[in-house]
Amino acid sequence: MTTKLGLPTPGEVAGTVALQRRTVRLTGWRLAVALAGLVAVISAVRIITGAQELDSAGTIAAAIGFAIPLGMAGLGGLWSERSGVVNIGLEGMMILGTWGAGWAGTLYGPWWGLLAGVVLGAIGGLVHAIATVTFAVDQIVSGVAINLLGLGVTQYLSTLVFPNQPTQSDQIPPISTFTIPGLSDWSASLADHQWFFVSDLGSMVHAVTTDVPYTTLIAVALLPITFYVLWRTAFGLRLRSCGEAPYAAESLGVNVYFHKYVAVVVSGGLAGFGGAVLATVLSGIYREGQTQGQGFIGLAAMIFGNWRVGGLASGSLLFGYTQAMQLRSGDAVHALLLVIVIGLVLFALFRAYRRAVTPAVGALVVAVVVFLWYRATDQLPDQVAYVTPYVATLLVLSLASQRLRMPAADGRPYIKGQEH
Repeated sequence: MTTKLGLPTPGEVAGTVALQRRTVRLTGWRLAVALAGLVAVISAVRIITGAQELDSAGTIAAAIGFAIPLGMAGLGGLWSERSGVVNIGLEGMMILGTWGAGWAGTLYGPWWGLLAGVVLGAIGGLVHAIATVTFAVDQIVSGVAINLLGLGVTQYLSTLVFPNQPTQSDQIPPISTFTIPGLSDWSASLADHQWFFVSDLGSMVHAVTTDVPYTTLIAVALLPITFYVLWRTAFGLRLRSCGEAPYAAESLGVNVYFHKYVAVVVSGGLAGFGGAVLATVLSGIYREGQTQGQGFIGLAAMIFGNWRVGGLASGSLLFGYTQAMQLRSGDAVHALLLVIVIGLVLFALFRAYRRAVTPAVGALVVAVVVFLWYRATDQLPDQVAYVTPYVATLLVLSLASQRLRMPAADGRPYIKGQEH
């Protein structure tokens, strides 16, 4: 509940302060230590189990490739929800992006395909903005409608543009890639030694310096650009104020409608870019239904990241890694169970240190169950690898839900002058 001017109540402020005190601030050195610890755990499991594909250069490159569309969808959700508009229509905007890339990519080349994906995604965002901002339609209902609209429109357009094969396009020409000479070869030789920790770092360096698509550079650059625009500029401050207290922002002269429109259209464009990357870089072709719910997983990555750019990128990499494991051998997926066991034990020790007995005991119980599963099997069914990204999405959101704080006015309709 907020005041009539849209300001948070004293109770909400006190709750926010209490939450900030309970939350461990993820500074640069803490993040570096956490990443180093994760690499050490994976390296130890790799050596114990002999599952070299657990963090090989191919696995990491595939994880980054899968993370890009998720990250762009999540970044789109961040723009929209920071302005106070819930956007579950990201899936439909990604579908529009894949179709645009398939159509323009086959006719004019991959870069024009990417541009068409962005434009069609932005049009989907504009429709969502007209419905939710101008006409104050329920944002969830509008998002569902966008998802259905994106699927239906692309199916209809495919019958016109691809009459012989209405469910897919012709092959899209590949996007150019780059390799850093010297560093790529040196890191590959380091990874081949299969040393503890050092070879794992070599695999990571090789993955980010060899045959990297230029679209990856663009996607990575959009992360700091978004952070700078939303958190370091006056425009970003006004946009975020629309998502926290729109009527207070209105009283200070902020054009709330304008900022919400810009945010939702940019959101659609980013989701469309993610869909276009999916069709152009990952598949090289447009296929009907190829997004497979990635817009929703991108939205989950945004929530996992607590509506912040850095957390969103981490969540995208995590979900991208689980998707990449689908392409690896069964041994690698089976070894991942041991990584989960060690992670749960470390989580239980951390919660016990914070005197949270119940979560610590619960994590230990789950760790024992997973370990028994690991010991009783030699390989996991292919279906387990297929559902891993979705199970990981549910688990991560469940574990992270206690520290999340969404924008105060996210999802609330705004009508100019209504509360005055």
